[in-house]
Amino acid sequence: MAQLSDDCFALGDPLLSVEAAQALIAERVPPVTGEETVPLAAALGRVLARELRAGLPLPPFCNSAVDGYAFRHADLGEGLTALRLTGRVAAGQDAAPLPPGAAARIFTGAPMPPGADTVLMQEDAALRPEGVLVPPGLRRGANARPAGEDVQQGAVALPAGRRLRAPEIGLAAALGCGSLAVVQRIRVGVFSTGDELAAPGQPLGPAQTYDSNRFTLLALLAGLPVEAVDLGILPDRAAESAAALRAASASHDLLLTSGGVSAGEEDHIRSAIEQGGRLVFWRLAVKPGRPAALGVVGGTPVLGLPGNPVAAVVTFLHLARPLVLRLAGAAPEPLPRFSAEAGFEARKKPGRREYLRVRLRPSGLLPVAERIEREGAALLSSLAASDAFAELPEEVVAVRPGDAVRVLPFAALF
Repeated sequence: MAQLSDDCFALGDPLLSVEAAQALIAERVPPVTGEETVPLAAALGRVLARELRAGLPLPPFCNSAVDGYAFRHADLGEGLTALRLTGRVAAGQDAAPLPPGAAARIFTGAPMPPGADTVLMQEDAALRPEGVLVPPGLRRGANARPAGEDVQQGAVALPAGRRLRAPEIGLAAALGCGSLAVVQRIRVGVFSTGDELAAPGQPLGPAQTYDSNRFTLLALLAGLPVEAVDLGILPDRAAESAAALRAASASHDLLLTSGGVSAGEEDHIRSAIEQGGRLVFWRLAVKPGRPAALGVVGGTPVLGLPGNPVAAVVTFLHLARPLVLRLAGAAPEPLPRFSAEAGFEARKKPGRREYLRVRLRPSGLLPVAERIEREGAALLSSLAASDAFAELPEEVVAVRPGDAVRVLPFAALF
């Protein structure tokens, strides 16, 4: 379990930029220790605990990159060169040594015959009774893949902290790894807060709405190297909330809550954290999502996200995601961004970063980002109707149609 000191986040800044908040996490949150060995087939999405060094070169032997004819480059003359055919090598077969002045029929992936160093593609070859005709101009080593071309033996193929995706799994398999040492999954508990919430599938009481944030956060966590735990709904009572946070802190590495972090009389998460540990109230310089609380209860970090669904998603991406990756021992992963052309007009205050929900329309070199018509922080349907967030940095005060904007694509985030 995570064990942080109560004052590990202590600082006096009342309003933090996104970068300052993330730097604080990187500086003061240690990764959770512990590793396990899992079969390669079960390693997808896990965090590599130790660097993986290549125990053999990749490819392990020199082989042909094409179907064609292998020969010694030194046997070529000034013009067309006729080489007699002396053998045939398919993938998975041993190759006999190639005598001078000869060529061997060879197929993609087959080992180069000893003595051969170049391959002529079959599309460029002309066959005659005397053998295969090789045209001039072919460079030495053409169409031959040397041993270790991909990864040299003993080289670091994958660094520790790498999150294992399909390419990393394939590389580990190519190096002969049947299992990998990975960091143990951290446990992240997720609460919603508020008497106004009811669990989906249950009848609604007077003045209640169905809880959506908890399921949104659990879905966001599903793409990260964690064990996400649904801890239900906390009531609007500080003492009960404090007791629930203390109890959950003993068996989780991180606790996430949504709602109850503002300064209202019915916002109890801040006081609940203070009853069991220490609170640093982060007001991020970001819209939507300014109210957020980060504290420590029983050595476990507690991150309180805003109650409005869109604000909860924005702050999850900028606070919870890097905090989870840090605790899980993963290397930092910046949020994916690419350029688009603004198809809207907007104005904002300086000194605050804003995120607008947009649809992306293909157009020329850059897609056009078109603003969603209805985009209140409580409107979940606006997220479902969007393709990305358009990011307006702190120094920007106005955006006009045709301006270049950065967007965070949902397809790469969710």
